Amino acid sequence: MNVMPGIDPISPEDRLRADLYNYLGLMLSGPPDEMLLAQTADLQGDDSALGQAITQLARVARVSRPKAVRSEYNALFIGLGRGELLPFASYYLTGFLNEKPLAALRADMAARGIGRAPNVFEPEDNIASLMEMMGGMIVGRFAGPPADLDMQKQFFNKHIGSWAGHFFNDLEAAKKSVLYASVGAVGRNMMDIEREAFRMIAE
Repeated sequence: MNVMPGIDPISPEDRLRADLYNYLGLMLSGPPDEMLLAQTADLQGDDSALGQAITQLARVARVSRPKAVRSEYNALFIGLGRGELLPFASYYLTGFLNEKPLAALRADMAARGIGRAPNVFEPEDNIASLMEMMGGMIVGRFAGPPADLDMQKQFFNKHIGSWAGHFFNDLEAAKKSVLYASVGAVGRNMMDIEREAFRMIAE
């Protein structure tokens, strides 16, 4: 792809989308440290449903402490044997881990030049990894140029759209969720926007 020097081929809107996907991936991959909590506390939303969810998340982050959030994260996703939630596409779509949705994802990852991080031991169909993949595809962080909207739509519909909204609903309502209830609200609204935007793209 030939790009004029100094010209960003990614639109501001798509860069914001990628940033939000990457942020969700970061928050869901492990408990936030003090710096990420401070950055979250500085977020500002607008009057939209997503913007209001972001504003509420920032409010909760301002009164959250790393130790308490770490305990919350562990209770939600790790626990004794397992956490309150199992954030995997295979589980949400089939009721079991390591099923066909994971195999389909691995095939698409290979086709798109997306590799598994060496320090990640969970199956690739976990919500954090999928958020990171989507963000990376939008800005072209993996092999090849940024994914066009049709490619984004295919990946979203196949691997994210069918279950991520349900997961974020569950995260918002989970018994152990405090800060992560607000993360769930942001994710739920983001998924609603993405699903509707992709629906409007002609087949």
